[in-house]
Amino acid sequence: MSQETVFAAELSWPEYERTVLQGRVPILLPIGAMEQHGCHMPLNVDVLLPVEFCRRVATATGALVAPPFTYGYKSHQKSGGGNHLPGTTSLDGATLVAALKDVIKEFARHGVRRICLMNGHFENAWFITEGIDLALRELGWSGINDMKIVVLSYWDFVDKATIAKLYPQGFPGWDLEHGGVLETSLMLALYPQFVHLDRAVDHPPAVFPPYDVYPVNRELTPKSGTLSSPREASGEKGEILLAVCTDAIVAALKTEFPASP
Repeated sequence: MSQETVFAAELSWPEYERTVLQGRVPILLPIGAMEQHGCHMPLNVDVLLPVEFCRRVATATGALVAPPFTYGYKSHQKSGGGNHLPGTTSLDGATLVAALKDVIKEFARHGVRRICLMNGHFENAWFITEGIDLALRELGWSGINDMKIVVLSYWDFVDKATIAKLYPQGFPGWDLEHGGVLETSLMLALYPQFVHLDRAVDHPPAVFPPYDVYPVNRELTPKSGTLSSPREASGEKGEILLAVCTDAIVAALKTEFPASP
């Protein structure tokens, strides 16, 4: 790819067409959310992080990065604090599914045949799957049967050795990592101007019953909005996470989207 940018929206339409028409160049699509991330970080953490991972991966693989989905599915209390918290601005599942289906079909119409959806918001997962399934079904009706779509969440590439290094006091689990060490460390490495650790609230990991009740019991969500403490976060840990996740995602996409002969 000869363009000076990896961001599709920064290209003119002839540049974009030349790049994607033959179906060999993957499109990386960040899927985020507008969701509270405690007292110490902004509402767009789940957008900023997948976009940056996409940028780094695209630079290494020759892919293009599409504009992100900036709204996601509703925050779940056990993984995001809950949709009741101010600032969290969410879509109904059907809305997210329909929009994602349309975007995938549009990329296919342009000639794209390889897509990677980079999820940055835990609760998006099943709606991403549904959007893909419906898009592939409808594309098949049009005779397009050669699409390949990869779905990943960057945190799934953090291996056990890295977890042990980053969480010497014990790992709370990815669901309780909302606004904790992982996201805060990544933000400190990438966007330190948006992180205010002096405002972070140090508290034990949230405790929830093994079932859900609706409407949610708001008292179960820590007042900070985070589900575990960001106290041990650092820019150095963020750099480790960036390297581990980026390298692993690049390797995965080179496997799934091999270079054309």
